[in-house]
Amino acid sequence: MDNDEIREIFQSLGPITIRRMFGGKGMYCDGVIFALEVHGEILLKADAETAPRFAEAGARQWIYERKDGKTGAMPYWSVPDDAWDDPDLMAQWARLAFEAGLRSR
Repeated sequence: MDNDEIREIFQSLGPITIRRMFGGKGMYCDGVIFALEVHGEILLKADAETAPRFAEAGARQWIYERKDGKTGAMPYWSVPDDAWDDPDLMAQWARLAFEAGLRSR
């Protein structure tokens, strides 16, 4: 996904900054990271307050395999499917991710 497409997806937050990281991209609003792009997939930041909402909406948490063979979980979740077709819904999920980013500072 190119940077212009990413900016369009998150235009409701206002100007965002995109930085390369870990072979993907990090998305920032007002200096706060709120989303990642990993292997072409957008992942939104969540925390203890918002993760249950992501799970209820059918989103998947980012799980990865560690060097020791165990799995680890990151505080990022896939975008709920229905948000891709509804800009207002995408804006709500983006706002939740940004707020989770603010709380994690």
